[in-house]
Formats: sequence, C-alpha cells, structure tokens
Amino acid sequence: MNKNQVLGDYNIIKQIGQGALGAVYLAEHRFMKKQFALKVLPDDLCSDRAFIQRFEEEVGQLSMLEHPHIVKTHNISYDQGHYFLVTDCIVDNVGETTNLAHYLQDRGGRLSEEETFILLHQIADALDYAHHSKGPGKGMAHRGIKLNNILVSQRDKGLNYYLSDFGLTRIIGVGTFLTRAYQAVAESLGLAKKMTKGSVNAEKASPLHTSFQQSFNFLAPEQKNVESTYPTELQIDAYAFGVLAYYLLMGEFPEGYFDMPSARLPNLQFHWDDLLKSCMQTNPMNRPEKLLPTLDAVKEGQPTDVSHPTAETLIQQTKASTQTTPACSEPKKETYEPEDDASLRPIILSTQLERPLHDPDPAAVFRVDSSVKQYTPEEKEQSNIEPLQTEMVVVKGGTFFRGSNDGNRDEMSHHQITLDSFAIEVHPVTNEQFVRFLEVMGGVKDGNHNDIIRLKDSRINSSKGKFSIESGYIKHPVVGVTWYGGVAYAKWVGKRLPSEAEWEVAIFGGLENPLFPSGEDVEKSQANFFSSDTTAVKSYPPNGYGLYDMAGNVYEWCQDWYGYNYYETSIQEPINPKGPLQGVYRVLRGGCWKSLKEDLRCSRRHRNNPGTVNSTYGIRCAADVQ
Repeated sequence: MNKNQVLGDYNIIKQIGQGALGAVYLAEHRFMKKQFALKVLPDDLCSDRAFIQRFEEEVGQLSMLEHPHIVKTHNISYDQGHYFLVTDCIVDNVGETTNLAHYLQDRGGRLSEEETFILLHQIADALDYAHHSKGPGKGMAHRGIKLNNILVSQRDKGLNYYLSDFGLTRIIGVGTFLTRAYQAVAESLGLAKKMTKGSVNAEKASPLHTSFQQSFNFLAPEQKNVESTYPTELQIDAYAFGVLAYYLLMGEFPEGYFDMPSARLPNLQFHWDDLLKSCMQTNPMNRPEKLLPTLDAVKEGQPTDVSHPTAETLIQQTKASTQTTPACSEPKKETYEPEDDASLRPIILSTQLERPLHDPDPAAVFRVDSSVKQYTPEEKEQSNIEPLQTEMVVVKGGTFFRGSNDGNRDEMSHHQITLDSFAIEVHPVTNEQFVRFLEVMGGVKDGNHNDIIRLKDSRINSSKGKFSIESGYIKHPVVGVTWYGGVAYAKWVGKRLPSEAEWEVAIFGGLENPLFPSGEDVEKSQANFFSSDTTAVKSYPPNGYGLYDMAGNVYEWCQDWYGYNYYETSIQEPINPKGPLQGVYRVLRGGCWKSLKEDLRCSRRHRNNPGTVNSTYGIRCAADVQ
C-alpha cells in the first residue's frame, strides 16, 4: 500500500513493519484524527476458507484482552479485499515504532540486570493475565513471542514494554505460519548475509529473514517436532519466556547444551538459573503454570522446584543412610578400616517394603447388591413463573423464492416455494426471557438429560440453584443454547422453532431476492457483525416485516434437519417444505456478532449438531396462523 491510500476509515501514513503474518502500517483515523497501527493480513490467507473460519471463531477474543502491557486490538475490519486488525500504535519519544530488537541494537545488545528484570516482569504479568483470565478471552496463549513482537515505549516515565500479535499465530494456523515463514526466508536469501549465532545485529539481513530466525529460536521443542503433541499452548509461552530471559542476559539464543548464566556471569545478583531450568524443561508439563511467581522467586532468592534430584543429592542421601545407627545393640569392636571416599562408592538406593495385611475375603470388593430398589422420582416444587412473551409479526402465506444461484453449493438453486401464513417473533429470545424458563426447569437439562444451555458460554450464572444475568445483558439475546433447549423453550411458551423456509422468507422482509436483508449491501450501522460481543435486541433497524436482528447478533436454530443437497429436493416438493426426514445436523441461520459480512447473506446456510453449544447460538420462536 502507498502513502495517503485510504483503507476503510483510515489514511495510510507509512509502512512500519513486515513479517510472515502480514504488513503493518501507521494510519490515522479519518474522523477521530488519532493514529493506529493496521496489520493487513496477506491476500492468500484471506482466500483460504479454513483461515476465514478460524478468524471468525476466535478473533473476537483478541479485542477482549485488556492489559497495560498487551497491545490493545480495537477493531477487526475488511475493505477493498483486505482483512486488517486495528491496534494501538505504540511509539517512542520521537514518534517512531521501536521493537525490542531495535531497542537492544541501540543499547549495544545488552540491558542491565535490573532492566532485564523489569522487562520480564511486565511480560510475565501480561502472559499470566491472558493465560488465566476468567473473561471472554480466557486461556489465550501468544504462541509467537519474539523480540520483534515486544514493543518499547519511552514516552512515559520509565520504559514500558508491550506484547503485540497476541494469538495471531493460532488463528492463522501453525502449518500456514511455518510455510509462509519458510517461503519468506527462501525469497530473502539472495539479499541476506549470513547471520551470526542468535544475533539481532545483522544490519543488512532481510527483515523477513530476521523475523523467521527469531521465530525459530523461540520455538519450544514440541513445536519443532511435527509428530509431537502437547497438552496446552500455555507451556509454549513458558518456554519462549525462558528463551527471552536467556537472550537478555547472555546476548545470544540457547542452542544445544548451553551454559547457565551463573557459569559465565558470576556477578549476577539474582538466581536466574532457577528461572531458566524451570521454564525451559523439555517436558511441557514440568514448566511453571504461572510465570510471575516464578520470576519473583528468582529475585527473592527462592529457587524453584527441581523435577529430578541431582547426583550430588543422591550421594548425600547415600551418606546419610550409611551413617544411621544399626538396629542391634552389639558393642562395636575397634578395628582398622581404610579411609572411605564416598565419591568412589556406587550410589545404592534401598527401599524397605511393608508386607500388606492378610485380607480374608479378597473378592468382597467385586460383590454388589443385586436386590432391586424401587425408583422414586425427586419431587420438584411447582413454579408459577409465567413466560415473557415477545411481540410477533404475521407473514401472509403465498409464493416466495429461496436459495441462490451465486452462493455456496448447498444454497443452489434459486427456486420457488409456497408457504402457509405463519407468525414469527420480532426479535431473538433474550436472557431476561430465557432465565425464567431455566427457573421453571430447575436446571440446565431437559427430561431426556439433553443440555438446554451451557452457562459458561452464556451470560447467565447459577449459584445455589438460583439463576442470574450478568449486569448489562438483560436485553441481549440468549446465547449458548442447544437445539434441544430451543425446542423446549418454544414449547414452554406455546410456540415452535421456525422452519428453514419460514426463516428465509422472513429475512427477505418483503424484498424480491435481496442479497442482504438491507438490500445489496450491509453496513456496520445496519447489523451487529464482525464485532466483539452481542448487542441488545432492537439496536439496529428492522427489515421490511418489522423483524429485528434477522442478520447478525446471534445465529438462530431452525426446526429442520440439514441436508447438503436438500434444495434440489425442495424444488420437487415446493409446498411448505420442512427439510429432510432425518439427518446429523440441524439448521442455523442469520450469522452472528463474530461473523464476516458474507455470513449475513439472506440465503447463507449454517448447521451443527443439535447438542452443540456455542456463544453465538440463539433462538427465535414462530407459530402457526389459522
């Protein structure tokens, strides 16, 4: 992109970075006149459907991270065929972006021990927050820690360090990231001079080459082995944190068998060896769960736990065992014995076993009571809670068109159907309405023990059998609802879920074959999509039938089974189509708050297992009209 080029609401000022995950530009918002950093993702990634799906499912978490040492992601947008992230612009005292590699180069490659501790303390605090946060972005790992992804700001008093590109490696995909990195190196080898071991001072090296070499040096052992599996991604960050600490202290990256800081820097004040031994364990499960306490223990002189005893410890244990008093009281005779050197003796660890007590009936553990007990169902107190009904709109029966000739394969083809009149609610079911249903049910399971809702994916909480709604979410659509929960709720209020055909006719709003419910395009002011959370119902304009949030906010369950080629059958059975007779998945329609614009098309179809729970799945009820 060129200077003064416009991307969405931003004027491009200049390019300030380039890596395997895309180019970074300094830009100014056209209306707020405030500078931001735009990371423009590569075009080939944006044409990859697998990437788009991961991007849609996980990118919303990025904007939920709020920490003073994590670069804030404000917006994720699409314009002119480009996907880009809008983040805070971290600049130094002269208005330039400085990453840790540049800062170390200006400082001669080294920091003082106290400066190193301050830097690591800020990074550890940020990682612990992201790893263990209980908010919507909980359990997120960085996966791409390196010098270029740590930004330095000197505008405030003292130095501040910020982690950037949080979670992008996971969204883009590990395989895709490594492939792009290798390609970048191959393209840059003709320009790059050979770089010294672990150095960031190769001034003539290609930026892509340098970025890749940094990324590789920070990879954990399990990441370099394509056949290995690892329990969680949090341990990967712990290993990279150890590599960062080693580089800051030693001025080079650890390779093979490497010296501990104490062996080469005897004047260090803190116990850095303990930190490195803890974070850089080959087995991921032996790495620390939280980094900040591990780092603080280093300064306080409290060595971290060692997984395996050292040879010196075993020798001391052996000495102690040989010096114990014998059990017999026979007087000791004075005899000559040669001097005993413990270092020359083999280490023998003896273990005393206790014989178990005799069990006269060892088969008793397998014996069960075979008598049949009478089942008495638990008596539940009858509740008199009445539902909060939603206003409904009647769609008069007639002939309509559904499907598309230009969409996905399961939307084809554009064909005519006939429907009887039906009524449909003007907005999705809200938390305020659904929590009453849960109070009546007395839990989150139906009579067949199917999940109605999973509370941790919703905005509803439970404590001591009572349900409550998170502050500010009373009028938001309920999320985390299964298809079973939608059917049960609709039955409780005397209604049903809409058929897919009814839902698709309703989203048209009386328009003839529109691409979106608002016409040939949809703007952020017309629907809640590509954002960070749900919004209260009726926050956006209704369609021609007076229905709100038909596109965006939450996906809505329909009654029908999903069939990939069902629309071909629907052409042959056009009167009141009800979907396939059986199937694996149930239909979802409408897109959600995390969706891209593409998912808000009127004919766009989605599906999932009826018992699946998702923070984007909600419901809207319908009814027959006499």
